[in-house]
Amino acid sequence: MTANPVGKGVESVQALGAAIEGEVAKAVFGQGPLTRMVTIALLAGGHVLLEGPPGTAKTLLAQAFARATGLDFGRIQFTPDLMPGDILGSNLFNFQTSSFTLTKGPIFTELLLADEINRTPPKTQAALLEAMQERRVTVGGESHVMSPRFTVLATQNPIEQQGVYPLPEAQLDRFLFKLVVDYPDADEERRIVADHGGRFKSPAVGDFGVTQVADATGIGEAIDIIATVRLAEEIVDYIVRLVRATRESADLECGASPRAATLLARAACAAAALDGRDYVIPDDIQRLAAGVLRHRVILSAAAEIEGRNVEQVVAALLEREEVPR
Repeated sequence: MTANPVGKGVESVQALGAAIEGEVAKAVFGQGPLTRMVTIALLAGGHVLLEGPPGTAKTLLAQAFARATGLDFGRIQFTPDLMPGDILGSNLFNFQTSSFTLTKGPIFTELLLADEINRTPPKTQAALLEAMQERRVTVGGESHVMSPRFTVLATQNPIEQQGVYPLPEAQLDRFLFKLVVDYPDADEERRIVADHGGRFKSPAVGDFGVTQVADATGIGEAIDIIATVRLAEEIVDYIVRLVRATRESADLECGASPRAATLLARAACAAAALDGRDYVIPDDIQRLAAGVLRHRVILSAAAEIEGRNVEQVVAALLEREEVPR
């Protein structure tokens, strides 16, 4: 395991990120940019919504991150009949003590895979809201504090329309990133087939040689270092102008919230540290903007008729806003 980054600067954060990404790459081929974005989210204390077709290693990615970081891993397979108590747990009466005790649900972990999150009704999805925002849950009127490292990696399939429930806006806004998982290129797909095709069972993360290179303490110390990354006033103004522009754009029916601006700034600090810098530059904002904004804005009817998508609108806003020097 790598040494914890105590008393060190952003170079230790960069080394920690590289170690984690290197281990994940042993199991997940051809997804380097996606892996970097998940690493940024993890070190920024944010949650991630992964959207992609079946068979693109979304679940394997989450398992590999859990193995590499040493975080406690939990998985919830979201289904239409899932109830909030199946996620949070429930209070059961203990006849020996004549009191109620909490039987904790699978949400009490550090890295939670919420698999196919849009297959469960909004009532059950809402069970995640308090945990994702405040890292605590309330059961039976009593609050229970969760791990400060609690992170949700949720997946959803973009092509199925039957038996799915759109995520409420309040739920979407709690995700730092919505990341689109694309198919690998031809060379990487050939590598996947060569490696996986000869196996007669679904391989576990350990079969790829993924080892633990971090722990919750080291990640917490890296987050403390990231908090010292400089965010110049010009960069803050740039972020605010960009987010406010989404509310004023004729191409968007609904713009991004102030939370989007805050999370974009936090993610930019993590991205800077992973690049070995103790200051944020405009490039950090530009490469993270789509991931932060695509699930927080809604296209106008006119933009949809013209065949435009959110990524194109965000790119146009970035071009329009003056870049600080």
